[in-house]
Amino acid sequence: MKLLLALLLPFSLLAQTPPYDLLIRNGKIIDGTGNNWYYADIAITKGKIIAIQKNITATAAKTIDAKGLIVAPGFIDVHTHIEGDEAKTPTADNFIYDGVTTVIAGNCGASTIDIGKYLQWIDSLQLSINVATLIGHNDVRKAVMGRANRDATEAELLQMETIVDNAMKDGAVGLSTGLIYIPGTYTKTPEIIRLAKVASKYNGVYATHMRDEGDSVTQAIDEALAIARGANIPVEISHFKLSGQQNWGRSNQTIPMIIAARNEGLDVTIDQYPYTASSTSLSTLLPDDILADGQDSIAARLSRSEIKKQVTAYITKKLKNRKLKHLSYAVVAYYKADTTLNGKSIETINLLKGRKHKVTEEAATVMEMMINGGAGMVFHGMSEKDVQHIMQYPFNMFASDASIRAFGAGAPHPRGYGTNARVLGKYVREQKVISLEEAIRRMTSLPAQKFQLKNIGLLKEGMNADIVIFSETEVTDRSTFEKPHAYSKGFYFVIVNGVVTFENEKHLGVRAGKTLMGLGHQ
Repeated sequence: MKLLLALLLPFSLLAQTPPYDLLIRNGKIIDGTGNNWYYADIAITKGKIIAIQKNITATAAKTIDAKGLIVAPGFIDVHTHIEGDEAKTPTADNFIYDGVTTVIAGNCGASTIDIGKYLQWIDSLQLSINVATLIGHNDVRKAVMGRANRDATEAELLQMETIVDNAMKDGAVGLSTGLIYIPGTYTKTPEIIRLAKVASKYNGVYATHMRDEGDSVTQAIDEALAIARGANIPVEISHFKLSGQQNWGRSNQTIPMIIAARNEGLDVTIDQYPYTASSTSLSTLLPDDILADGQDSIAARLSRSEIKKQVTAYITKKLKNRKLKHLSYAVVAYYKADTTLNGKSIETINLLKGRKHKVTEEAATVMEMMINGGAGMVFHGMSEKDVQHIMQYPFNMFASDASIRAFGAGAPHPRGYGTNARVLGKYVREQKVISLEEAIRRMTSLPAQKFQLKNIGLLKEGMNADIVIFSETEVTDRSTFEKPHAYSKGFYFVIVNGVVTFENEKHLGVRAGKTLMGLGHQ
């Protein structure tokens, strides 16, 4: 009898063990393909989607009733700048609260150059989100030749090629450039093609912050397409926009250029944040040659009277082109030297300093701030019509262009908190610029396909269980330029690699993210 009980006990325990780790019932499924929604249950075990069908009868360790809610793949943010914030806030709350389960780092030419070491560190740290990264050209160039304003020698090019080659073998998903930043701005097209060819060899992507997004935007697009042709590489044009009032309406020129390139056979796609303001460094208001070398050199130049005159003339001309009289459109996001100025425009700061209400005085304020270390800025200067026109282009993804936010610090761009919720609330539900299914496709399968991220981006059996559950009637971005530190609303659950990370609009502190490797990883 005892022997019989001993034999039966394991089977009885096995019978009591739920077959699934997690079961999502009664949800309205939008699977990421762009197809219409349908009703089904989703069963998950060991981080994978095991079954998608109606009326799954088996039990699970945890069951979520998603009745009345949308169930979609976790969102993929293709353009982020998380570097430096990973250890400070490994829970990546601003991304999780906006439905993001995967980010791509290393954008705009900025990354570590030791990609293998970085990804190993991310694995050991373990964030709440998955991380893939590009290798940034600006940092590759700095490692070899500093901030020098000259062409690379053949020996230096070979050194840079070796760094990119190693990065791709270590798991980078491609090469990025930031051609309005030093030293990228000093780089000519042939150098970029040389390095992009290395990334192409490993099936990488070329992601670019183009040389210009304003007056010379069409020439900048031409350069990006020339690099795609020359290196035989897919290209992603980052934060596609038209900057400056004088350029409003020119999406009627730029979108047709992308369409023509795709018709030619170039694998070119774009991404966009759904706002009429950009965010970058105060240094972009200055001529490129002033920014060569390091901070000490910049400060020394700006102390010279002839340089002050040059910069003043440059800023005055920029304002005239924008058809503005003051730097009211340039608002400080974070100024380390004096954080009381965060959230104020250069025009306002100039007046607070007791200076005359003149652009020449505002230029002096800019130079003073640059001497004191510079500042992060928000620049208001895009057209809502262009934002919507660009959004309607089908090979366009959504991206925050944001860091992991430290809640309450500075006056950052709201895109770091509300990009996806803003698309789903304002542009899908309220303004009907695109459909819900199309918006989800742009946030999931399109970026996964572009950056060749395996096993994510679709709700499909066998895929990783990265899932977001939200209310299509409630999803809303709450972050504004005036009060940026506010999380999105309307997301009920976020699941990363099968682990519930966010439940009933609250981050659980769980960190189940993984590193995602490029196809060249060896």
